[in-house]
Amino acid sequence: MELTAKWRKKHHGGGEDGIKDDSHPIDSQDQEEMVRSFEREHARQSRLWRRVFAGFLLGYTAFMVYSIFQQAWYPWELRFHAYFMEEMQSWMTISADWVAVLACSFAVRGLASSSKSSQQWLWYSCYVGLLHAVFWLFYMLSNHTALSVLA
Repeated sequence: MELTAKWRKKHHGGGEDGIKDDSHPIDSQDQEEMVRSFEREHARQSRLWRRVFAGFLLGYTAFMVYSIFQQAWYPWELRFHAYFMEEMQSWMTISADWVAVLACSFAVRGLASSSKSSQQWLWYSCYVGLLHAVFWLFYMLSNHTALSVLA
């Protein structure tokens, strides 16, 4: 950062031992400029990481859509669906996968926008995801054979 380098040159102690003199504070205008530059850098990195995580979620959403079509055309062929073949019907598995797609879509929507309203989409995703987790936990715990197969 050129601002930090400028400040260090301006306020360098100048002694032969190379120790800085920190007794002189940075003036208010330079402080505000430095804070603004930190805020801009934070906002840039925040956007970058939100996009990275949204990309991961889009990939998972595409996998879930593939899983839905696979279950619809070739029921119980996928291993992670086949564990529940005797406990539930195929349409229930497909519906649960659509709920997962919905939760991921809400999360992507929340991550893609940087406004304050984006937080509500993340909360919606959390609520839908919790319902989805409760659904699958119910079916996993209702039959011990499914748990023994998963282990």
